[in-house]
Amino acid sequence: MSDQVLVGILDTTLRDGEQTKGVSFSLSEKLSIAKLLLKEAKVDRLEVASARVSEGELKNVQAICEWAESEGLLGKIEVLGFVDNGKSIDWVLQSGCKTINLLAKGSLNHCVNQLKKTPEEHFADVEKNIESAISKGLRVNVYLEDWSSGMRDSPKYVFDFLAMLSKTKISRVMVTDTLGVLEPFSAKEFLLQARKHFPIERIDFHAHNDYGLAVANSLAAVFAGGVRCVHCTVNGLGERAGNAALAEVVALIKDKTEFSCLVDEKSLVNASRLVEQASGKRVPGNKPIVGSDVFTQTAGVHADGDAKGKLYVSKLTPERFGRKTEYALGKLSGKSSLEYNLKSLEIELSPEQKKLVLEEIIRLGDKKKAITPEDLPFIISDILKTPIEKKFEIFKCRIVSEFGQRPNASVGLRINGKEFIEESEGDGGYDAFMKALEKISEKAGFLVPELLDYEVRIPPGGRTDALVETTINWNLKGKAFATIGVDSDQLIAAVKATERMLNAL
Repeated sequence: MSDQVLVGILDTTLRDGEQTKGVSFSLSEKLSIAKLLLKEAKVDRLEVASARVSEGELKNVQAICEWAESEGLLGKIEVLGFVDNGKSIDWVLQSGCKTINLLAKGSLNHCVNQLKKTPEEHFADVEKNIESAISKGLRVNVYLEDWSSGMRDSPKYVFDFLAMLSKTKISRVMVTDTLGVLEPFSAKEFLLQARKHFPIERIDFHAHNDYGLAVANSLAAVFAGGVRCVHCTVNGLGERAGNAALAEVVALIKDKTEFSCLVDEKSLVNASRLVEQASGKRVPGNKPIVGSDVFTQTAGVHADGDAKGKLYVSKLTPERFGRKTEYALGKLSGKSSLEYNLKSLEIELSPEQKKLVLEEIIRLGDKKKAITPEDLPFIISDILKTPIEKKFEIFKCRIVSEFGQRPNASVGLRINGKEFIEESEGDGGYDAFMKALEKISEKAGFLVPELLDYEVRIPPGGRTDALVETTINWNLKGKAFATIGVDSDQLIAAVKATERMLNAL
């Protein structure tokens, strides 16, 4: 890495990412995300808010800056501000932040029709705010909003603006594809033109994803345009179609350019899960790098090829990101898929037994039944007519919810014949159940895994008696696994999935 040029990463999940519809982070969530991104992921810079949003946002930034200063990281915190006669500057100073990213107009269209000013008037206002901020001890970067449209429709305006900014004491210019209208060829060409008027090593590239090209354009900006810093958000959060996704940009820089970056790849999945939980925006299973399915081989031919020489393995290995390759069980499964899962569960079967089990897996897959590795012992038990030995058996479960009262659960668990019964309240029916289970675990001496995700699937059609499939993802000492429960009652389906989890331990 010492011989490679580093590309910086500015993460704007807490600012631009929070502009996603329906997303609003609490202070504790903002602090947790900031700490993970700076301490674990090691992003270079963190844009945490827009100035003058609210009194609550000011307190959020103050808390983040206080923490960052205690860790020696205050220089990595940035806030977006506006050209507003110093009001944003004062807000940023009050927050304790040391860097302001001034939002200026990067196209003649925005300058004339939104601000109702001439280019000369806007340039003068920007320069005045820059000088004021610097005189008060702030580091200043300048966003050129709508820069991509400006380069297309009014390049002279952009070049004049860049020439003016090159004479100031700002640190960086941040060129934005505000409406996500670029493609990689234009991104490259526009940056090659812009670098004639402002040093390219001091230009950031900020992409939006309206055409699904934010990551590709960010790669073009680095690979062909010479940019040394790109802006990203965790999971690609952001207004409309979002921004460039952090995990994808990092992997591309490392694999597809001669450059490198300091982001720790093994932290990217944790960052994704944290932001998914805080934002309420579920990550698609096929989301590159961080999606639940992206390192899972489904076709039997793929499992066979991997078993015979890792024929379906690329540079993008799951181990880089703290994950592992999995082989799905379903109607496309082959012998190698089954062999892999049996081996991971330390189950031995004869060739004839494997044949029967595989036929049942394919039959269930044809009926659109989801199958996890933890289901295998139960499938084997059914096929071979051998009763499965349950170490854990929930023999009693009563969950009560009513208006004006906290839900209550009474749970009975039999462990190797010994019975335990506990009650608890919770914030919901399943939460009350889990709290009662945790009381039992303390007495019985077993560890309840961390719940990572909880998904309920109800077949379409509107039938109130339809079977519900609940899938729960767990984490036990760094190992993630999933269990499924099926019942016409949603809560009981979750309870069944939990009982399977206990027996999978």
